[in-house]
Amino acid sequence: MTTWRKSSYSADSSDCVEVGRGVGIRDSKAPATHLPVSGEAWSAFLASVTRVTQL
Repeated sequence: MTTWRKSSYSADSSDCVEVGRGVGIRDSKAPATHLPVSGEAWSAFLASVTRVTQL
């Protein structure tokens, strides 16, 4: 079973994107489905977001 995590910025909201390590991402309103994301793709996404937020 995968542990799904949501952003700390989501607080108690149920409207968020959750990340499952080694599995992918899913919408908290539709937890039965998820989008598979490779570790490499996730790392590239995080690096891109980090660069944008540092501008």
